[in-house]
Amino acid sequence: MKPSGRDEIEKPSLRSVIIRGIKRKRYFIGLVVLPSLLTATYYYFVASDQYESTADYVVRRADAPQKSSGGAAALLGFGAPTGASADPYIVSDYLLSHDAVKSLRRDDNLVGRFRRTSIDFISALKSDDPSPEKLLKYYRDQVGVEQNLESGISQIKVRAFTPQDSYHIADKLLKMGEERVNQINERTTRGQLSSAQNNLANAEAELANIQRKITLFRQKGGDINPTGSGKAQIELVSQLTASLASARARLNSLQGFISPSSPQYRAVAAQVSALQRQVDLQNARLAGAGNNIAVGLGTYEDLIVRQDFAAKRYAAAAAVLDEAKAQALRQQIYLVRVVDPNMPVKSLYPERGRIVITVFFSLLIAYAVGWLMLAGVREHKM
Repeated sequence: MKPSGRDEIEKPSLRSVIIRGIKRKRYFIGLVVLPSLLTATYYYFVASDQYESTADYVVRRADAPQKSSGGAAALLGFGAPTGASADPYIVSDYLLSHDAVKSLRRDDNLVGRFRRTSIDFISALKSDDPSPEKLLKYYRDQVGVEQNLESGISQIKVRAFTPQDSYHIADKLLKMGEERVNQINERTTRGQLSSAQNNLANAEAELANIQRKITLFRQKGGDINPTGSGKAQIELVSQLTASLASARARLNSLQGFISPSSPQYRAVAAQVSALQRQVDLQNARLAGAGNNIAVGLGTYEDLIVRQDFAAKRYAAAAAVLDEAKAQALRQQIYLVRVVDPNMPVKSLYPERGRIVITVFFSLLIAYAVGWLMLAGVREHKM
């Protein structure tokens, strides 16, 4: 039978339906679907796996007041400081600085680790000889240091493209942090002790110089104890003077009874003359001009006084040095490993699903906002 008079309506083909749908949704597809598909294609089929190694450490001063805190830090006796402390930031700032990058670049092939042939072209470091600024920027994208102010624990996070690289860099950073802490302690100790050590050295040199002078004085005078010899000399003069006075008294008593020409009188007179010569001689040695005992004893006693003063100064300088050493020890900072770096087994980055979903919904929201704004403009024109 032939069809009725009405023309049979021809059904559209699937291809034409798809084409019309694409044309109708071309903005949505171009602005939302295609970018999301490109993002998913890159992250699921091109982007290289990245492995993360972490390590925890504590930085504190020996004399820092502590408050109780839980966790591994408390077990190790390293509670969180009660007040704000810049010590943890000293290490973290260094680990993210040009100095750390320069050391890793020179000693640990940092550039080569981020330019392996297995790394995709977007994730890899772009140049095999990057400038320090570009390398530092890339390095900070791969390495981070987080600090927990409550527990006082800092954590190093290193992302690399092989498990071995992430572990090696994290372990090396911990070692570099320990070395920098030791350098800071050494400089601090040297600065604090330098003045005290110089004062002690000067006091020691002065004391040794005075002791040499005393030794030379004793050798020159042939007397190991000039003070004792001087006292003995004074006692001798006193004894001779007393004997002279006694002899003169006897001689005076004899003058009224016997003749000066008598043997007894002459004997006493001779004794008086002999004693007078001895007294004059010993007085000359004791206090006469030139090289005498009084001058030598004065010089020697002056040296003894100076020696005593130098010894007290040396003892005081030694005490100051000991206190400076104790103070330097109390002010030293320490880096203690709480958790050693781990050797990652599974790649945690990039977070493909989260990134693709975030990109899709961000574009979808932006598209919806734009569509609503455009619809509002059209309605306003009508």
